[in-house]
Amino acid sequence: MSLGLGAAFVWLIAANVVAALPSKDNHWTAAYVLIALGIPVLGWVTWDSGPLWGTALLVMGASVLRWPLVYLLRWLRRKVAGKTAGQP
Repeated sequence: MSLGLGAAFVWLIAANVVAALPSKDNHWTAAYVLIALGIPVLGWVTWDSGPLWGTALLVMGASVLRWPLVYLLRWLRRKVAGKTAGQP
């Protein structure tokens, strides 16, 4: 196993441990930190092990961080709907 894959699996374990702990802000602070750490790790894995592993880890990370992804998609949908309706 490459170091990139090892780092990605450590990230996944840490994300699941953080999700199991109680939080006052519904884990948003931890989500921001996980995103900031996960993007370079995802790039490293894709570079080191290939796009198949990169895609697999992207799907795994998206399943862990599904609520930030849901809010991002809702925000994008509102922006696109506003542009098509002629609103700024």
